[in-house]
Amino acid sequence: MSQDYRTEKDSMGEIKVPQNALYAAQTQRAVDNFSISGLTLPTQMIQAIAMIKASAADANAKIGQLTTAQADAIIKAAKEIINGQHLEHFPVDVFQTGSGTSSNMNMNEVIANLAKQDGIEIHPNDHVNQSQSSNDVIPTAIQVSSVLAVEKQLQPALKSLIDTIRSKAIELRDVVKTGRTHLMDAMPMTMAQELEAWAGQLEITSEQLPQLLQRSRVLPQGGTAIGTGINAPKEFAARFADALTQLSGSEFKHSTNPFTGIAGQEVNLQLSSQLNTLATTLLKVSNDLRWMNSGPLAGLGEIQLTALQPGSSIMPGKVNPVIPEAVAMVAAQINGNHTTITTAAQQGNFQLNVMLPVIGYNLLQSIELLSNSCHALATKAIADFQVNEERLQQALSKNPVLVTALNPVIGYNKAAEIAKAAYKDGRAIIDVADEMTDLGRERLEQLLNPKKLTEGGVNE
Repeated sequence: MSQDYRTEKDSMGEIKVPQNALYAAQTQRAVDNFSISGLTLPTQMIQAIAMIKASAADANAKIGQLTTAQADAIIKAAKEIINGQHLEHFPVDVFQTGSGTSSNMNMNEVIANLAKQDGIEIHPNDHVNQSQSSNDVIPTAIQVSSVLAVEKQLQPALKSLIDTIRSKAIELRDVVKTGRTHLMDAMPMTMAQELEAWAGQLEITSEQLPQLLQRSRVLPQGGTAIGTGINAPKEFAARFADALTQLSGSEFKHSTNPFTGIAGQEVNLQLSSQLNTLATTLLKVSNDLRWMNSGPLAGLGEIQLTALQPGSSIMPGKVNPVIPEAVAMVAAQINGNHTTITTAAQQGNFQLNVMLPVIGYNLLQSIELLSNSCHALATKAIADFQVNEERLQQALSKNPVLVTALNPVIGYNKAAEIAKAAYKDGRAIIDVADEMTDLGRERLEQLLNPKKLTEGGVNE
């Protein structure tokens, strides 16, 4: 047993730690205490904490709180973690102390041990955690990781989806179909108009995200324990933000009121709300695709999604709309994540929110799921679906609601009489209108032209 473990010591005494672990006593206590879920912090958040440590070391060296050798050792170790090394040494459960202290100390210990391997004596608290507290590190890490994830993953994926929809709309600009309200036949529209509605809905989120990120870029780092900045030199916060901006390649600023970012989670809650809005839009698009693809014989059968895999273990030849279904489940997950974040954001008791790890976990999961879903919808559902134009024309020709175009000419009541007759007999509306009015076939063809009806106005 002595070969497999080593003894580490902290302020509470001695504890055995796996021999090859880069972490030390406080991390091991967290591993022992929080055997809750087996879920650990997302990689993006771990790397964000490492960015914070490197940037803090840079700032501390410039203001004389660390020697150049100490800062260089911390920065070198932190950059290895940022680049994806040593991630297996961050085993702390998401469901831990609400400040995320265990994860902050996990990082401090790993960096200290990596520095020691290079022959530099670094203390996890006195050096790696210099001018910091878990109480400002973890809120800052949530904001930094979410900003970078939205910038690098979600915004490009969302733009790609909108561009794909718009490209498909151009391709289908002359395809006319029956519109639907309440799932019932309504006036005709082009398929391009239907797709442009999706694009417009998605643009609401696309336009909001940069504005929300501006708030997320303002960091509470430097507020230390409760926002007063105890044990951090006055110039630390500004120098930290500059160092982080240079390291991450994304702009960050220090908050003039760090109490807010430590006690409250409104910034992350607002971002989660916008992610929930996007999930809602993706669910609408997914369900529209499912309905349009339904059938092929007993459903709407308007489009045919690309067949990706067998749809049944018992019904041969069955193919299902698997991508829209997967995205619909993502939407449900994100609705739940937002509820969790909402509840967690309410737990800002006095000077500290005490549900920070679960906020970070759910926020980053939502960003990742949405990014992947946008890519999947764009490339595996929307870009290459085929239109069943014969089915669309068949439905259009018998759509009684086309009679709406006759309202200005013959009045609502007469139009309703024609619609009911056409529906009852299953006949084309133009044939029934020709029999029940004296407008003549030529004028009726003009008034009831589905393509012209998609252009609005009075069809004279």
